[in-house]
Amino acid sequence: PNYLVSVSMVCKRKSQQAEREYEKIKSQLEGLEESVRDRCKKEFTDLMIEMEDQTNDVNEAGIPVLDYKTYTDRVFFLPSKDGEKDVMITGKLDIPEARRQTVEQALNQFSNLLNSKSFLINFIHTLENQREFSARAKVYFASLLTVALHGKLEYYTDIMRTLFLELMEQYVVAKNPKLMLRRSETVVERMLSNWMSICLYQYLKDNAGEPLYKLFKAIKHQVEKGPVDAVLKKAKYTLNDTGLLGDDVEYTQLTVNVYVQDGGTDSTPVKVLNCDTISQVKEKIIDQVYRNLPCSQWPKAESVALEWRPGSTAQILSDLDLTSQRDGRWKRINTLMHYNVRDGATLILSKMGISQQPEDSQQDVPGERHALLEDENKVWHLVRPVDEIDESKSKRGSVKEKERTKAITEIYLTRLLSVKGTLQQFVDDFFHSVLNSNHVVPPAVKYFFDFLDEQAEKHDIKDEDTIHIWKTNSLPLRFWVNILKNPHFIFDVHVHEVVDASLSVIAQTFMDACTRTEHKLSRDSPSNKLLYAKEISNYKKMVEDYYKGIRQMVPVSDQDMNTHLAEISRAHTDSLNTLVALHQLYQYTNKYYDEIINALEEDPAAQKMQLAFRLQQIAAALENKVTDL
Repeated sequence: PNYLVSVSMVCKRKSQQAEREYEKIKSQLEGLEESVRDRCKKEFTDLMIEMEDQTNDVNEAGIPVLDYKTYTDRVFFLPSKDGEKDVMITGKLDIPEARRQTVEQALNQFSNLLNSKSFLINFIHTLENQREFSARAKVYFASLLTVALHGKLEYYTDIMRTLFLELMEQYVVAKNPKLMLRRSETVVERMLSNWMSICLYQYLKDNAGEPLYKLFKAIKHQVEKGPVDAVLKKAKYTLNDTGLLGDDVEYTQLTVNVYVQDGGTDSTPVKVLNCDTISQVKEKIIDQVYRNLPCSQWPKAESVALEWRPGSTAQILSDLDLTSQRDGRWKRINTLMHYNVRDGATLILSKMGISQQPEDSQQDVPGERHALLEDENKVWHLVRPVDEIDESKSKRGSVKEKERTKAITEIYLTRLLSVKGTLQQFVDDFFHSVLNSNHVVPPAVKYFFDFLDEQAEKHDIKDEDTIHIWKTNSLPLRFWVNILKNPHFIFDVHVHEVVDASLSVIAQTFMDACTRTEHKLSRDSPSNKLLYAKEISNYKKMVEDYYKGIRQMVPVSDQDMNTHLAEISRAHTDSLNTLVALHQLYQYTNKYYDEIINALEEDPAAQKMQLAFRLQQIAAALENKVTDL
């Protein structure tokens, strides 16, 4: 007994100690935030003024929301192994002209077969029972199915619902309902992601798109105001501690006046940094000069030449040339400072042509580029990586060294906090736009949340945590986090790695806000948890209130939901590569042909409808056509 008493006393002491440590860290963080608050206010005001120009452009040209087909292509297929070359994005089917008519007819019959619920459910179950049908294949298959059935979204929703009830049954029987929807390991979980993406497109366009776009632009703007190491992909201004440029780089801001060849007589003032590489300067110029066009129509930085005219002579500026500074095996990328380009300089942007290569380096250019590619790790920009020889010395770090690292971390945290404070309004605006039930709530969200509530009641699940996790996994984590981390899925923009690093921190904060567990802070907590420690409880409350608010809304009837889905089908199906999706789906019936035929022959409903026979006919028509089948 004494032993137990002493153990409980130790435990109590430990937890009190942890509590004190937590409070201490919290107050230290608040002190740090206080110290950077004024700077944040000033930075935020500057950012607002600078973004005012950008916002005017937005009002003029509109937010560059992608059209529905490009959006669904990117959400469904861009992460696939072929990326942009995916046949679903290119839409190029390799069918000999002579066979085209037969093939299209057979694929239309296959489409009718997929529209038979008996066939489709059997088809999906058979595939999911195959050991080599991987998680990646399931995700891809579900996306093909979404496109193939887009013309009948009510039917697609019915299939999804049926599969969902089965999935739920499995989790409830296994007594671990909390784990449902945690990953996309089944076809139906990916079907749900796609369904949400389809149903929320208009909402993104009309409501949440603007705050998200402004958040993206604000991060991009803030990051580019300070030095960004082109090789290390680290920035002075970031929210991400691993992407933070450690060394203090001296730099000044310059305004250069840019003329575009054959682009009229007016110049465009562009803000750059004297420590920017020539490619970074080109990107900032392109950004500014073509800002009223969508990003997909901009010239690529490598396809344009940048010329500087300090006097009567003209000099082509490039990242690497004969003038690049060398040190043993290291070569430094050229910057504006290297060329001594000053504030107010005149630069000319022109399409690349061989004649523009300066005489002396003409032969050398391919060689230079080859050297750069061959020895990538020997090129540096702002911070030179430690040479291997020096590294072994520094491994024997002293205690003093470790103390210094800790001190540096706190200096860094202050810098992260100041970026966070500057961007705070934009982050808040985005969170408010997607987590406010007093605003517009897309009918799909209300419909699906009610479905989850109904099922929880039916299965006698009283635990609020479980229902909260289901909702979180079906909307915020499955849809919003994906869009937040990949703004190029919805906007015509390019997301640079350094911007992506900060977006990941905000996405992680959004994910933390959706959990109900408390995160106690310690010195070892990841910096993003420390960074948003103060806001997180507000965000958690927003999520709770959002779910509560939706629960109290007037239900969306099946009929209203179906009308809504039918409108989406009608508006967008024609723009999708439906035939290509059917052709890709057929590959799976071909691969698991015997198993599918067996399943159809064993199912009484499928027997009655002669589904196996219909599939055999389609196969016969398609077999001698595409040689790679």
